[in-house]
Amino acid sequence: MSARTTVPSVQGRKVRRGDVPLVMVTAYDAPGARMADAAGIDMILVGDSLAMVVLGYDDTLQVTVDDMAHHTAAVARAKPSALVVADLPWLSYHVSVEDTVRNAAALVRAGAQAVKLEGGRKRLPMVEALLDAEIPVMGHIGLTPQSVNAMGGFKVQGRKHDAALALVEDAKALEHAGCFAIVVEGVPDEVGRLVTDAIDVPTIGIGAGPGTDGQVLVFHDVLGIEDRVLPKFVRRYAELGVDGTRALGAYADDVRTGAFPSPAESYHLKADEAEALGLYGSPAPLA
Repeated sequence: MSARTTVPSVQGRKVRRGDVPLVMVTAYDAPGARMADAAGIDMILVGDSLAMVVLGYDDTLQVTVDDMAHHTAAVARAKPSALVVADLPWLSYHVSVEDTVRNAAALVRAGAQAVKLEGGRKRLPMVEALLDAEIPVMGHIGLTPQSVNAMGGFKVQGRKHDAALALVEDAKALEHAGCFAIVVEGVPDEVGRLVTDAIDVPTIGIGAGPGTDGQVLVFHDVLGIEDRVLPKFVRRYAELGVDGTRALGAYADDVRTGAFPSPAESYHLKADEAEALGLYGSPAPLA
C-alpha cells in the first residue's frame, strides 16, 4: 500500500518548486475508490457531479448533504491511500457559518478528510469557520457549477482583464484564509497560469490548461461511461460505456438462446442424491 496522502503533504506541492503535478479524480462509491487508489491517484473528490453522472440530474444543484454523506461513506469504506475530499453541495454553506460547519462535519463523519466549496472572497467567513473547527478546506474558483443559473450556463470565466485579476484576488484571499489547495475551473490557459503563479498552495485545474499544479477529471468522463456531450477539456482514456453495453448484450443473447448458464456454471447434486430424486436417466415422456 502506498503512503497515505494527507492535507499537509498536498499543501506544499507546487510544480514551480519541482514537484510532480497532483492527480485528482472523482469517485462516488467503493469500487470507484478502489480503482482510483490502485491507479495511484493522489486525491479522490466525492464531487457533487454525483448529481449528473450517477443520479441523472441535469446540473449539480439537486444533491443534498445526505446524498453527499452517503457516497462519501461508500468511498471511505474502500480505505484509499488517496486523500478523500467531499464537495459541500449547493445551499449547504450559503446561509450561515453554523450551517456550514454542521454540514461539513456530516461529511467528515462520513469519511471525508477535507471539504471543497465554491466561490471566492465572499466565502471567506465560511472558510474561516471551517478551519476554526479543524476541517481542512479546498477552494474552487472560476467556473463554479453551483452558480450555473447566475452565470447563465456553463461558460468559460476570466476572459476579460478585470475578471482575470478578480480570480487572482479570489485565489490569494482563499490562500490567506487557509485553503490548502484551490480548484480552478473553466478559465483560459493563461489565467490558469496567472492564478497558479500568484499563490503558494497548489492549484488543481479542470479546463484551466496545463499550467496548474494538478488536474482533476470526472471518473465517468475519463473511463467513457458518461454518454453526454463532453466539455472540450475532457480526454477519454477508455470506452467502458461501449464495452459494457456490448457485454450486457452478449449476456442477454446467451440467456435467450440457453447458452448461459452452462453445466460448468451450475451446481450439481451428488449422483446418489440425484438418483433418489429420480433425476437420472431419460426424462419420463409427457402423458
